[in-house]
Amino acid sequence: MATKLKQMREYVLNELNYIPKKPLPQGELRAMYWTQRMHSLGKKATSTQSAKEVLEQCISYLKKDYPNFNFKYDKDFFNQQC
Repeated sequence: MATKLKQMREYVLNELNYIPKKPLPQGELRAMYWTQRMHSLGKKATSTQSAKEVLEQCISYLKKDYPNFNFKYDKDFFNQQC
């Protein structure tokens, strides 16, 4: 496995520690965040996005299916990731 890819995976896995796993919509948020964040860090990324920007984009998308759900994440951590 390429070192860069391994580093990206470790980096995003660490960020996922700040997004709870449950209940179900949280799991969907984590899955979407993983995909979008890996893409934002990859060599084919068309623009740079912070962890917070990716998270907000994922929440905005998932709010269409879960309009009344309050997605939880460590706000202090993601506010530092601007």
